[in-house]
Formats: sequence, C-alpha cells, structure tokens
Amino acid sequence: MPHFPVRSGAFKECQLCGQRSLEISAKIGVCKTCILTNFEKANAIISRVRIKERQKYSLPPTIPKTTKGVVCGDCVNACKIAEGEFGYCKLVTNVAGQLVRLAGDENRGLFSFYYDPLPTNCVAEPFCAGCTSNDFPTFSYSRGPEIGWNNLAVFYQACTYDCLFCQNYQYREGVTAATSFPPKVLVNALKTNTSCICFFGGDPAAQIRHSIAVANLAREKAQKQKRILRICWETNGSARPALMRECAQIALHSGGVIKIDIKAFSDKLNIALCGSSNRFSLYNLKVIGKQVQKRPDLPLLVVSTLLIPGYIDVEEVRKLAQFIVGIDPTIPFSLLAFYPTFIMNDLPTTSKKLAFDCLAAAKEEGLSNVHIGNIHLLH
Repeated sequence: MPHFPVRSGAFKECQLCGQRSLEISAKIGVCKTCILTNFEKANAIISRVRIKERQKYSLPPTIPKTTKGVVCGDCVNACKIAEGEFGYCKLVTNVAGQLVRLAGDENRGLFSFYYDPLPTNCVAEPFCAGCTSNDFPTFSYSRGPEIGWNNLAVFYQACTYDCLFCQNYQYREGVTAATSFPPKVLVNALKTNTSCICFFGGDPAAQIRHSIAVANLAREKAQKQKRILRICWETNGSARPALMRECAQIALHSGGVIKIDIKAFSDKLNIALCGSSNRFSLYNLKVIGKQVQKRPDLPLLVVSTLLIPGYIDVEEVRKLAQFIVGIDPTIPFSLLAFYPTFIMNDLPTTSKKLAFDCLAAAKEEGLSNVHIGNIHLLH
C-alpha cells in the first residue's frame, strides 16, 4: 500500500506521556521527549512498527546478535549471524560457519545507475568542483559550473540503517529483486563527458567494499586517460572506520567529497528513528574532519541533517554544530528540509521558522559555512 504524505490534520498523541501535537508522528507512536527520557519503553513501541515494516520487504527484523553467530563487522551494526541467517542489510549470510557476502564485496554489487547532468542538486552542490569550480583546473574542467558534463550516480540497493522517515524507501524492494554486477559494469559506464561518480542509495555503507573497488578501477582508467574524475560518497557514515578512511583518501586525491548525513546527534534518537547507533557516524565524521585542511579550497567533507518536525530540532542541530566546531569550524553543514514520506508521513514539511532557527543556532555555535537545502519544501 503506498504512503501518502499528510501535510495537515488533527493533533496526534504520544502513547506514553499523552502529549498532543501536530509534530508527533502517530505512525511511530511516541514523541521526542519520551524517546530521550523513557527510551526503553519508547523504543519498544517504535520497534514493533519497524519489525512489521521490515517483514513486508523480507528483511531481517532486528540486528542479529546470536551468541554463536559469525561477526560481519563492516558497519556499526556488527551483526552476529547464525548459520543460514542474514545480516541486517540482507547482503551477508552464514554458510556452514563461514561469512558469505551475497553482494557488496569487491566482486558483486546490487545497484542501479543513471547520468545526472551537472550542475546537479546533490547535498554538496554549493561546494562541489563540478558545480562551482572551486578548484579549476585541478579538479574541474571549467571556470564555472561544468555545463555539458555529467555525474555517474550510483544508487546502492541496500542500507545499514532502517530510517522510518526514509526519503528513498523504495530501495528495500531492490535488496531481494535486484541482480548483482561486478565493478567493471560501472567503470565501463563512464562516458567521455562523465567528470564525477557519486555513490548513494540506500546507502553505500552496506556495500562499501564494492564502492571502493569501483572507485579504484575508475581512478586507474581516468589516470591512464589523463582526465579528471572526482569520486564522492553520500552516506550515513556507519561503515567501519578503516573502510571509510579508504573512501576519504580516494575522495581527497580525486577532488571528490564525503557527504555524511547525520540523522540525529542523540544516539537514542538515532536508534529509535533509524534502528542503529550513530557511534560510527560521529567517529568517522571526526576522523575525516581532521583531514579537511589538506584541501582547504575544496571541501573534502560536507555534513547534512534532515530537519524532521518534532524530532530533529534546534536542540539537536545545536549539539551537532558544537561537535563539528570541535573538529573544524570550516566544515560545511547543510540543513535539509523534510518531506513527509514512508512511515513518518503524517508529519508536516519543515517550517521556515524551524529551518532558519536551526541555521542561526549552527552559526551561533561557530560554524562558518552553513546553508539550507531543499528550501523549496519549506512552508
């Protein structure tokens, strides 16, 4: 059954505290305050919703933690998978006590791709070499936006998270229905006017090894042809830090950008709304953030956060801004307007007041490069 956004309507009530507001999602049943102050009960209510939805897509209901399972370890979930069972992303299984990757390794990946004309509307657009030419001619073909060039947009059909507000929730259908392909398929898809590759999804964190294999092969091809080819990742940042560091090095030397989308600063909120911890996301942000001065004229790292009415608010943005300032105050921070979809489709779109209050809070904390994305969605 399709989900249709609800832009207005009756006040919804939190099942735990009885608070009523337009900015409480009746679909998940609890308010932000109860998630933070009564986490166990709030998360139990939300988990029932999540499990029911995951079952529709034949995805593992919870992060497997079987005592005698085999550990994956490629992302923050650290799935311990019993024999014959699957990891949370459903791309990894246990066969006779051995970890087997069905997709997402150096050999096979589940993905679709298309060509996105530049300049594009990605999260890093205000800072991208192909859209703004911040670093011509080292990483850009023109002094202005690269008109006539395109981005190879690679959409990975799996995710390490399970966001109940997912803006691309259709990827769940592709986890079991898609056909896997080797990295060379994407390398062969590069056109003479392709100047960058962007891995997104879903999330590339679930297939991080495949994306790195593609990036390395594509870079080799570009270097032989003596051409510019920027490599970017748009991710929740939950991949194992050692693998994220590889991505950061590729992005750094190719002129690409690591775009980390922090869903919530509070780990309780992240677990409740996304099903997983944000521990690796914040750690990877910190590690990569310390490298930004190696390429100060063209940002290596861009942080983004979706402003979800009633849940991701000024308080969350202020805490995240403080965290980023502690790493490097020049790191760009993009505040994204929320569109109601998937489970939490009974919330309104982000208001102008919330967006600009968050913008002011981030600047007050000392960030020098903050902007609002998807501004056309604000009401």
